[in-house]
Amino acid sequence: MIKMIMEIIKLLFVFFVGATLLLYFFQGRMIFFPQPTAAANQSRYAGNEIRLRHGDITLTGWFFKGEIGPGSPLIVYYGGNAEDVSLNFSDLGRFNTRSFLFMNYRGYGGSDGKPSERALLDDALFAIDHVLAAEAIDPAHVVLMGRSLGSGVAVHVAAKRRVGGVILVTPFDSLLNVARAHYPIFPVGLLLKHRFDSAALAPEISTPALFLTASNDQVVPLRFANNLKAAWGGPTTAVTVDGTDHNSIETAPLYWEAVNAYLSSF
Repeated sequence: MIKMIMEIIKLLFVFFVGATLLLYFFQGRMIFFPQPTAAANQSRYAGNEIRLRHGDITLTGWFFKGEIGPGSPLIVYYGGNAEDVSLNFSDLGRFNTRSFLFMNYRGYGGSDGKPSERALLDDALFAIDHVLAAEAIDPAHVVLMGRSLGSGVAVHVAAKRRVGGVILVTPFDSLLNVARAHYPIFPVGLLLKHRFDSAALAPEISTPALFLTASNDQVVPLRFANNLKAAWGGPTTAVTVDGTDHNSIETAPLYWEAVNAYLSSF
């Protein structure tokens, strides 16, 4: 009997070590899910497409330029980990502004390269610096909008650049905490390379922020958004959309009411 128990323990240990190694070596594939650009959007919005050369890669995206100024900010959007950002184009008319910058992360859509935390953050700074300089846009008239993984990118940009506002949709305090919630038996603190530690940056950010969360979010539990909000150095507004989850929050009228109420302050 003791021998059998020892064999079971050995098997469980081997399984645990193997699973831990898989998590470590394949974490990039578990965090980033590059998506192709929807063919219909690629052709329909070809006139808005932009290509930016950053080092040895080309980043692709779309720039919609309307009037940019008081009451009409430019929204710079950062998508989720498995998001084709062009899918947001069908909702552009629901915003009470008409200027948008959507960039595909490297490896996503038509962008070259391989995604990583460092690459996404560096690319985001490069893209916003380039577009604002090229178009002579006042940063005070820019609102960063990050969804899920993109909230980590938006927070990083807000910490490094002066902008007018930040909208965070289903955000988290750090990807490490999210990973711990989903993989509680593994030593993710030792394994995770892509941490997106927004809470560490938040206290130094004075930019007003809108936090939009879903009441039934099973991907990013509400407590992680609340942790980030508590750490934020500037004024915050928080709206929880009842009856929605991580992937359906934008289907509720309250979501759009909150977004446009926030944008009206610009």
